[in-house]
Amino acid sequence: MTHASPHAAHGGAHHPAPRHTPGSGDQAEILDLDADVLAEHTASLTAWLPVAAGGPRHIVDLGCGTGAGTFALLARFPDAEVTAVDASAVHLRRLRERALELGLADRVRTVQADLDADWPDLGRPDLGRPDLVWASASLHHMADPGRTLRTVRELLAPGGLFAVVELAGFPRFLPGDAPEDRPGLEERCHAALARHHAEHVPHRGADWGPGLVAAGFTVEGRRTITVNVDGSRVEAVGRYALSGLKRLRDSAAPVLAAEDLASLDRLLDTGGPGSLLRRDDLAVRTERTAWTARRP
Repeated sequence: MTHASPHAAHGGAHHPAPRHTPGSGDQAEILDLDADVLAEHTASLTAWLPVAAGGPRHIVDLGCGTGAGTFALLARFPDAEVTAVDASAVHLRRLRERALELGLADRVRTVQADLDADWPDLGRPDLGRPDLVWASASLHHMADPGRTLRTVRELLAPGGLFAVVELAGFPRFLPGDAPEDRPGLEERCHAALARHHAEHVPHRGADWGPGLVAAGFTVEGRRTITVNVDGSRVEAVGRYALSGLKRLRDSAAPVLAAEDLASLDRLLDTGGPGSLLRRDDLAVRTERTAWTARRP
């Protein structure tokens, strides 16, 4: 999940749809785009992690999605191996395929698991307990995040680091005065979904600091990154916006005004004159906040 991120991600995991389900090919596509568009910001967060000299040897990526965090961590820590955990077989297959393409397959182990159920053994006979656990845009999907935090504390090696990344919400792509026929459309879509999100993903955008302390961690750092990726600079932004707004439409359609729904459909019609892909004013705007916490 990710990112984990809109994953994650996500990775991502961070999307308007309900939590990821195995076999979610469309979700995998947007996680891949998320990794591409936000790669610079993810690398910045991994560079910020307060790790000991030599870096971690064994990393666990919880809710890894298609691997945005996994590959950023492998790049940041060239001597580490990653255990990548996700509920989706589709996500994990893509991650393994990408690892093969990059020549990193020997440094990645994938584990399919529902972390709201019984946790698998995520230790490694050769590497022991993880000394770094990374959870990007995945904690808010957990049915009982407090339980998850306590379980991670027990999983980590003594002195190990837990890095949590959370998104402020689903990214915005259009200027506030767009589209021309229905200015402010995107914000109205988000407002229409606010109740759904509050009921079904109540922990999205949470401040994880107090929960980490309650679970027995020592919080060492917090950092917020403002994301504003110009579509004229990153080619994937258009496709990312298209995929993201399609998901937004699917979720918001039952509560949108008919005029807003028609305007959104014109944006999503890739063959029409009002297509998102014809616009030159797209951007990805959101915030990501990260916490680092140590197991005493």
